[in-house]
Amino acid sequence: MPRPFFVAMNESNFDLYIHDRLKEAGIDAEYQYTSNTQLQGALRTASKSQTGEAGKPDFIAVVGEYVLVIEDKAGRDKLCLLDSDGAVSQSVEATRDYAVNGALWYARKILAGSGYTKIFALGCAGDSRHHTMKPFFVDDGGVRELGEIETFKNFSATEIERYYRQKVLEEESPEELQLEDLITKSRELHEHLRNYGNLGDTEKPLVVSAILLALSEQKHGFRLGQLTGDDTDTDGAKLYRQLENSIKRARVSPDVKREKILNQFRIITDRPILNTKRSDIDMTPLKYFTDYLNREIYNAIELNATPEDYLGRFYGEFVRYSGGDGQTLGVVLTPRHITELFCDLVALRADDVIFDPCCGTGGFLIAGMHRMLQLAKSDSERKHIKEKQIFGTEIRNDMFAIATTNMILRGDGQSNLTCEDFLAKRPEDLQLQGITVGFMNPPYSQAKNKATQNLSELNFIYHLLESVLRGGRAAVIVPVSAMIGKTKEDRQRKADILKHHTLEGVISLNKQTFYGIGTVPCIAVFTAGEPHPKGKLAKFINFEDDGWEVKMHRGLVEDESRSKDRRQYLLECWRGERKDYPSKFMVETTV
Repeated sequence: MPRPFFVAMNESNFDLYIHDRLKEAGIDAEYQYTSNTQLQGALRTASKSQTGEAGKPDFIAVVGEYVLVIEDKAGRDKLCLLDSDGAVSQSVEATRDYAVNGALWYARKILAGSGYTKIFALGCAGDSRHHTMKPFFVDDGGVRELGEIETFKNFSATEIERYYRQKVLEEESPEELQLEDLITKSRELHEHLRNYGNLGDTEKPLVVSAILLALSEQKHGFRLGQLTGDDTDTDGAKLYRQLENSIKRARVSPDVKREKILNQFRIITDRPILNTKRSDIDMTPLKYFTDYLNREIYNAIELNATPEDYLGRFYGEFVRYSGGDGQTLGVVLTPRHITELFCDLVALRADDVIFDPCCGTGGFLIAGMHRMLQLAKSDSERKHIKEKQIFGTEIRNDMFAIATTNMILRGDGQSNLTCEDFLAKRPEDLQLQGITVGFMNPPYSQAKNKATQNLSELNFIYHLLESVLRGGRAAVIVPVSAMIGKTKEDRQRKADILKHHTLEGVISLNKQTFYGIGTVPCIAVFTAGEPHPKGKLAKFINFEDDGWEVKMHRGLVEDESRSKDRRQYLLECWRGERKDYPSKFMVETTV
């Protein structure tokens, strides 16, 4: 019979902690016992004291074709003992008294004495607040050491196969491969646009957007063969008519808004170099770009099936490769993993109304729409989300056109975006849209002096919070320096914010989140319209170790297993589901 778990609770609080973490991950582990007959046979003489008696791992579980065997010790000094050669010792003292050594001892016994060939051995040492959890993989090929973990999420039934492929076989995930391919194609297209079209930094994404809109008309009869390089009815004119049709089908209105977008795309009709045949490619540059985008991007990516902001990625790659004006204009495009994290931090619901006042290429709106569509329960709900629950403003004409294109390509119904100065809008008018969630990445470092103090990040935050309905939520990403705000004006604006709104917490991010920009960012989360209580405990979290790292020639790259583990841990702490976090990760304090 399995040993009653209440004994473990009396003997070791750390046992209970590991038990709870396994349960949270949906892993049905047995304590110091296994009902699996194969494992019983393998452990019959596997005592850690090496006396030939039965072995009793602290926890053991079978997840599909994998076995998890876990040993835990109270005290971080009992994690692992190495021998004189630097290998994990298998001496009696080591296997009996150290977590990693004992787990590996059991894993080898299971491998040798059962039909299981894939075993994860995990050594855990410390207490509920300060501990180390170290996994290893054991098979006929030997032992592979894996990265430390905070949760058992990667060993759940839905995740363990992916974890095995990525961490043990070192295979790249389909998402990683697709993103890497996208970056490569972005570089190639950037070179084509520069070499064949002589296009400037801000013009490149506009041409890409125009072509993608035109390509969406293929389902209505448009064909690439219609681009013949005619001197009278140019390729640009033909593409322009198609993108105009696409915008009409999306019911973009009013007319003044539609014209503002179309005016940004007139570059494809007005630029002779784009519409003149070249002998080296035997077609016009516009047809060459259109063929490339159709073959490599449009037909390769299901835009509606992913929260990835592909046009935003294009824009970011173009600006980064060509040394464009992104930094001088304060333009910092938000990575997808951050836009998705925002949805988690505010617990986005299907009935929320999202507003991004500085929407750039639309990354936050795309992530929010994607999440709400997943949560919706009917087609009518999804239709309402697309048409009535997503709003954004963007002050730059070119980015406004790109964002509108991005939303149209996602099938958002009516694109509720406007090209306006957010700070010039009255918050009470914006509230009439019923905004319950605000997402924002405002322009950075625009407040250079007293004359431009109204452009500070803190002023953008205050204006957003005033625009959200009482009890609504807002998440913003800004430089850490902006939250510190040492000027007199900044201190006053922070006082204004806390007088009318509640700060829920601040999360310090990976310094490389905006790779190549040099900005150290943080996320601040607020509840709008409710004054910050004096005794309120706000969360301050250090999330610099987020599972993303910079790699040569690839930029910021995700270690998916690590990032999922870290994100899960962050969210459990943020939601109050864990009370055992170390102070170096999170503190709760009054502001």
